[in-house]
Amino acid sequence: MPTPLALIVGLGNPGAEYARTRHNAGEDFVREIAGSFNATLKAEPRFNGLTARLTLAGQDVRLLIPQTFMNRSGQAVGPMAGFFKLSPAQILVAYDELDLPPGEVRFKEGGGHGGHNGVRDIIAALGNQNAFYRLRIGIGHPGSRERVSPHVLSRPSTDDRIRIDRCIDEALRALPEAVKGNWPIAMNTLNSFKVE
Repeated sequence: MPTPLALIVGLGNPGAEYARTRHNAGEDFVREIAGSFNATLKAEPRFNGLTARLTLAGQDVRLLIPQTFMNRSGQAVGPMAGFFKLSPAQILVAYDELDLPPGEVRFKEGGGHGGHNGVRDIIAALGNQNAFYRLRIGIGHPGSRERVSPHVLSRPSTDDRIRIDRCIDEALRALPEAVKGNWPIAMNTLNSFKVE
């Protein structure tokens, strides 16, 4: 029996200066979900984030955008998962992925943090449970480790922005199957997508 999703998290940094930067691709995805379903994201201090609740693919789903900084994302996800007694298999975390170019996007089940500080903190906050699902939104790698921080904290070029947004749109189309727990279908749909 598939396990439906109950929580979709979009990672980013709070504040206008970080809006629409590469590092906030996960937040952009969750904001798109909220907009598509006319759901209002509201500040929820006990969960250190913006939250909304909606019915998606027949399932009761909560949205969360942590308002901690990226490397403290677990301070939002941990309390919310604990309060609603959610297992990692009920959680999808969307975030920017250096190892995928703009124009590629992937669902993934479990795994390590891949150097992503937001994912690292969530794994720790869930008691070193890493079996949650991920939506990895490609932002490309700048080529050297020294350039990673300015790269992720800057806004993408117009062309890359279009590619990232198209990936977010495609992920939205694949989301209903993911929410229902039909991961093979969702992954086959999304993971073969590529913006040419």
